[in-house]
Amino acid sequence: MTTLRSRIDPDAPEHLANRAALLARLAELTDALDQARAGGGERYVARHHGRGRLLARERVELLLDQDSPFLELSPVAGYGTDFPVGAGVVTGIGVVEGVECLVVANDPTVRGGAVNPWSLAKTRRAGEIALANRLPLVNLVESAGADLPSQAEIFIPGGRVFRDLTRLSAARIPTVSVVFGNATAGGAYLPGMSDQTIMIRDRSQVYLAGPPLVRMATGEVTDDESLGGAQMHATTSGLADFLAEDEPDAIRLTRRCVRRFNRRKPGPAPITSAPRPPRHDPEELLGIVSADLKVPFDPREVLARILDGSEFDEFKPAYGDALVTGWGEVHGYPVGVLANARGVLFSAEAQKAAHFIQLANATDTPLVFLQNTTGYMVGTEYEQRGIIKHGALMINAVSNSTVPHLTVNLGASYGAGNYGMCGRAFEPRFLFTWPNARSAVMGGAQLAGVLSIVARQAAAAKGRAYDEEADAAVRATVERQIESESGALFLSGRLYDDGVIDPRDTRTVLGLCLSAVHNAPVSGTDRFGVFRL
Repeated sequence: MTTLRSRIDPDAPEHLANRAALLARLAELTDALDQARAGGGERYVARHHGRGRLLARERVELLLDQDSPFLELSPVAGYGTDFPVGAGVVTGIGVVEGVECLVVANDPTVRGGAVNPWSLAKTRRAGEIALANRLPLVNLVESAGADLPSQAEIFIPGGRVFRDLTRLSAARIPTVSVVFGNATAGGAYLPGMSDQTIMIRDRSQVYLAGPPLVRMATGEVTDDESLGGAQMHATTSGLADFLAEDEPDAIRLTRRCVRRFNRRKPGPAPITSAPRPPRHDPEELLGIVSADLKVPFDPREVLARILDGSEFDEFKPAYGDALVTGWGEVHGYPVGVLANARGVLFSAEAQKAAHFIQLANATDTPLVFLQNTTGYMVGTEYEQRGIIKHGALMINAVSNSTVPHLTVNLGASYGAGNYGMCGRAFEPRFLFTWPNARSAVMGGAQLAGVLSIVARQAAAAKGRAYDEEADAAVRATVERQIESESGALFLSGRLYDDGVIDPRDTRTVLGLCLSAVHNAPVSGTDRFGVFRL
């Protein structure tokens, strides 16, 4: 392989300015993550601990193999909304008894673990990841049920969580639920639809309706234990497969269940058990991307700090050079890379991408998309050359490719370039974002300018004078709105990615994702839609 050289001067003023700007964005990310990890706040955390109960993240930590990594997903879900950052649920991928599992843990310090629209979306995304990558699903349940004021947004789509659980089971992907407290109403179906269920004596309560509602509905007077206690479900209803004495015992039983899954990865193992780290310092990733996203950067500088040994065999280097394509490894796993070099995608880049995606599918090689694009080129010359059909060619290839896709937005992801570079709508197995990144139909200034031109033409058509002062105010307002709504934290808060990550962690995150996707077969296709040539 070819070893990538670096032309970065880490002491250059531009590099230091870029680094400072990105560190500022990282500080914002850290603040948001701190809010998520704080749960419902000190008062509710203290009350929960005072009852002898573990927090959601403490349960996850106890469940995972000691010193093993945990790839948390959608950690800032709900950011910028009326709901708590983190959405009151923790999701992620970790190793239990040597088996990679998707873990979902309700945080009872946040509104009693009640399900709100963002915790529902976050839980559903976790289920999608489990199914696509054939990861066993472990639910750590303690929830008051639906967040009633927002029931209109969660009741109907919420049923998909139960559907997804049964589909995992039908696909022979194991599911386990561990009930640490209440699991009422719809929440009762989580243990009810899991392959195996663990409850805790004198702690777990699972019922469709609690004693007050039963009394109102039927006139029957009953108590929590008779109606839905752990002892009753373990000895009478049969809903509990295991009866734990306390929370650590419940975790022990869960680990024992996972060990008996007898899971083996069908995907190919890494080509080396001791991959070489990059030759260049990942710390320098902070200064590579310009604080001004209009200023391009060489994605090879990023690859040199992500790929094993900084080795990269570039494909078609002299053709369509605004898109870098080629082969490398990440933590021993072979990957094909598509990385934007100058933002704009032309016809040559689109054709090159489609060709490369076909090659990756022919060799069963996962694809990594590194986004930094303003979209496909516009203008009379480019339309006449066929930019639409060539862009469609690339999107066709991305849409129908069956090897795993991993996407990272390094800077800009605008327009149809987001689609061609495997944005969220094209279902990459995982999608992560750097804190400086943005994504929208177009940049704020461009969008405001387009609206201004349309308004100006409308006024001219009606023979009216155009109000320049009002136009300037509208443009400023639109620019601020788009800048806000296209930011990484805003979009991650609405689950348009699987998390905002520190650029220095990119190689580690990709390695964990590649390990996860190899729990499912890695197989390419030779069947694509009709290519308009």
